[in-house]
Amino acid sequence: MKFLKNYNIDVIKLKEGRHEFTFAVDGEFFSHFDVQDFLKDGNLSATIHLNKLTSLMEVEFHINGTVRLICDRSLEEFDQELITEEKVIYKYGLEETEITEDVFMITRDTPSINVAQLIYEFILLAIPAKKIHPDYLEDMDDEDFEGEGELVYFSEENEDEDDVQEGSSESKSESNDPRWDILKKLKK
Repeated sequence: MKFLKNYNIDVIKLKEGRHEFTFAVDGEFFSHFDVQDFLKDGNLSATIHLNKLTSLMEVEFHINGTVRLICDRSLEEFDQELITEEKVIYKYGLEETEITEDVFMITRDTPSINVAQLIYEFILLAIPAKKIHPDYLEDMDDEDFEGEGELVYFSEENEDEDDVQEGSSESKSESNDPRWDILKKLKK
């Protein structure tokens, strides 16, 4: 864990204003985390812009470089370009706690903040869900992505139209039966 102390920012020594820090992210960095099988190496740079104010600190993360991934189709390793920007806020309060996923509370006498875990999480979030080797992306056509992004929804209007279009004697008798009318009211 000594290695991760390299990702500490001594905030207690900082004066109010903007500050910039740069951290290298490579295979040694990933080896200190409970790394997923698909992410073991990379060559990234994390630039952190910290704006210290009287009541809070705004921290912007700019991470870019490449990560070594395994293709979901061919199981070949390849370098995936990765660029991501995230923002976190540290507010001053009575205790150190996480308020939301991007707002943290620290005390005024907190000596430093460690950004290693945040860098790691932001990299994981920036990795695409489908990891496809660039050689195979050129061979793919639109049919490979069919169904992606389609919206599935339910509409009561469509249901009423279907009942009318069916025109079967069963659906007509159901709509005339008062027991079914009560159940349809519950459905709405």
